[in-house]
Amino acid sequence: MTIILYTLAVSFGTALLLGFLLGFFKKVFYVPVDEKVAQVREALPGANCGACGYPGCDGFAEAVARGEAPVNGCAAGGAATAKAVGEIMGVSAAAEKTVAVRACQGAKGCAANRGEYTGVKSCAAAKTVGINGTKMCSYGCYGLGDCTAVCVFDAIHIEEDGLPHVDYEKCTGCGMCVKACPQLILSTVPVQRKGAVALCSNRNTNKAILMKQCKAACIKCGKCEKVCPVQAIVVTNGIPLVDYEKCTSCGQCVSGCPTKVLKLVQDVTA
Repeated sequence: MTIILYTLAVSFGTALLLGFLLGFFKKVFYVPVDEKVAQVREALPGANCGACGYPGCDGFAEAVARGEAPVNGCAAGGAATAKAVGEIMGVSAAAEKTVAVRACQGAKGCAANRGEYTGVKSCAAAKTVGINGTKMCSYGCYGLGDCTAVCVFDAIHIEEDGLPHVDYEKCTGCGMCVKACPQLILSTVPVQRKGAVALCSNRNTNKAILMKQCKAACIKCGKCEKVCPVQAIVVTNGIPLVDYEKCTSCGQCVSGCPTKVLKLVQDVTA
């Protein structure tokens, strides 16, 4: 009985001492927490997608509080989050919602295959080992789903046509799929943008080869330039580029494109 009581007394004393020491060291090594960091973190959506360039929402919140990151730097949160964070930091914020757009129409049955790919199911891996595309068009989508793998919002999927399709109800424009695409066929555009966009990344200027590679490729005919009433579109390095300061979204280049490469942004992102 004496041993039991002695053991209990020692255990109680040890626990009391440890509790005292923990409290002491907590005060000695206490690091004050910036209230703004906690407030900013609370205002963020918690996606931890990394699109802001920081290690998750905690890292971004700390950077904002230090003045090292813009208050509208959270793409996943959009304008509402930018406004909330701006109010916490005492600055005005404007964040334009963006979404991802795919500049490739080389679907199955449209783009000629180079062969059967049997390696690691990764676009980056296939490109790293020197495979010049899974299709004859070396600029086209590999269709192996790197963009799908990095999307934390479940907003982009490889569908039956072999191409990634964006769910614009879910897409936040975070840009992670853009960074993951080794072919650079994905980009983010403002949802409020009006005007034409070219959905092809093939820079080859040989029309005969282009038509063999993909039925939906830009054939560099220049008709879009000719029909534009305000000279807002110029074929540069094989790709029709639009000056959105000039573009009136009239749609003449869209209707005039023989391979239907050009579409109005508002129709693509609808």
